[in-house]
Amino acid sequence: MHAGGLGEADPLALEVGKSRDRGIFRHENGLRRGRGFFLRQIGQLGAGGLGEQRHGDPHARAHPLFAADLPLARIELDAFAKLPRRDAPIVAFDAGEGLAEKAARKLLALGYRNVAVFAGGLDGWRAAGGEVFRDVNVPSKAFGEWVEAELHTPSLPAEEVKARIDRGEDLVILDARRFDEYQTMSIPTATSVPGAELVLRAPALAPDPRRTIVVNCAGRTRSLIGAQSLVDEGLPNPVYDLRNGTIGWTRAGQALERGATRRFPDVSEALAGTAASRARKVADRNGVRRASLAQARDWARQQGRTTYLFDVRTPEEFEQGHLPGFRPTPGGQLV
Repeated sequence: MHAGGLGEADPLALEVGKSRDRGIFRHENGLRRGRGFFLRQIGQLGAGGLGEQRHGDPHARAHPLFAADLPLARIELDAFAKLPRRDAPIVAFDAGEGLAEKAARKLLALGYRNVAVFAGGLDGWRAAGGEVFRDVNVPSKAFGEWVEAELHTPSLPAEEVKARIDRGEDLVILDARRFDEYQTMSIPTATSVPGAELVLRAPALAPDPRRTIVVNCAGRTRSLIGAQSLVDEGLPNPVYDLRNGTIGWTRAGQALERGATRRFPDVSEALAGTAASRARKVADRNGVRRASLAQARDWARQQGRTTYLFDVRTPEEFEQGHLPGFRPTPGGQLV
């Protein structure tokens, strides 16, 4: 998600909300690309868990590329974590149901000062020539496809992987999703190794460099990024992405396992040191900079700057102890 920043003018219109006596005052103004959030307000679609389950469907059917799904019913719960800056430009967006204005009023009541309602909603976006996208996490999925196309991430179809399992070949399947997703349904013989753990844990699960490693997720993105991460770190094993993940496995008419409990093992200090060194080399090669805790805290205090502090370790490690202000984002979920 993006907050702030300026770009070229866009002819799509906004109704710009400003806080005055807790109201929303509007004028027509050109939208600048990248300036603020599009908040896809879905609203309350039922009671309790039913509403939570359904709110994402209208968003998934049609939305601007970088629209973030922040349902009306969850604004008070999620806004401060997702929008830490009270002065960040925010655009509330709906499909004409009137939910965007309700969302804008809620955000103003929470102390946000730069709130807008997108004029015309989804129909207005389309009428002005704006492109709409289907599905969820579209930018992330596009990134995964770009990685595969540019770096030629090796992959195997579900039928080939099952044939190798049936032949008893020396391979290990690593499931890059969260553990709860893995338990719901998984590839037979797969071990849960959430994405952020792959570089650290894979060598312990495939100590013989001749052992094949296959990384899977539910679809494509997390397994593509996971497999490419192992390739980039220089792991000597043959590494593959399982093409289309558990979805591809099911479409091939092959049975999934349910309730599996296989998890990654602990690693030795030597393996951990090697993995850290390899990860640092990849980061340096790609220009990833380091920040001190003092720098991160200073950024969080700066006006006009949005700073997110993420802890990418396992939920168990986070619960055992974490730095103040950091939020748990385990298992490669940032992608």
